[in-house]
Amino acid sequence: MGIPLSVAIITFNEEKNIRRCLTSLGDLADEILVVDSFSTDSTKKICAEFGVRFVEHPFSGHKEQKNHAISLARYDHILSLDADEALDPTLQNEIEKVKQKWKAHAYTFNRLTRYGQQWIFHCGWYPNRRVRLFDRRKARWQGPHEGSSLHERIETDPDALVAHLPGHLLHYSFSSISEHVQKTDTYTTIAAQEAFKRGKRTHLYDFLRAPWQFFRDYIVRRGFLDGEMGLTICAVNALYVFLKYSKLRILANPPKVSECTDRNGRDP
Repeated sequence: MGIPLSVAIITFNEEKNIRRCLTSLGDLADEILVVDSFSTDSTKKICAEFGVRFVEHPFSGHKEQKNHAISLARYDHILSLDADEALDPTLQNEIEKVKQKWKAHAYTFNRLTRYGQQWIFHCGWYPNRRVRLFDRRKARWQGPHEGSSLHERIETDPDALVAHLPGHLLHYSFSSISEHVQKTDTYTTIAAQEAFKRGKRTHLYDFLRAPWQFFRDYIVRRGFLDGEMGLTICAVNALYVFLKYSKLRILANPPKVSECTDRNGRDP
């Protein structure tokens, strides 16, 4: 028994991931709540096999959707997961122990990311410690900036006690380099737009951040130890930085539209 635990997951077309996520929970959850953004694939059908509480709700941002899921949970103690995440056996066992004797207000895990067919232990991607188990009266999802829809994280109250659990939160991220690059393009557009709305503008030195990002991830954070995939990840990490500032610069200085004419002022 112990303290009852609600597992909160948000989904949208996650048929390739959700079964693995739900299976990894074992008998840990006293309630599994899935808040779905009207998936058109088999996500709902798979969730029904596990007897989850399935709620459909329009998507208004990752942070907002996750906080909505938390608000709907039956119990105050929450395990918040993404559909592309799963608990390894050690972490599942440790959370079971916490349920029997809850000592902290929140608990962090090390998140281990799988890129293609390889687990990544460097590149700034590991240990990637995250709070995912918490008392919702002491923690909530927040973005890095007000109104931000990217890079959301759980923030705890200043007086909250936070502890760490052994084991891994397994993150099945990008199945291919193409998927990584496509999401980088999408996310940098959103990041640039949000920065522009906050009044941020670029300077020439901002474009030095991209090579520094690569050097830090590949050399300082030893991305080279992850082999070819490490090189790829560090290169795309640097591309993210370059694209974000390039798109921000274009937003702040949009190119002028001019007609293409010949010397006599006629269209060629």
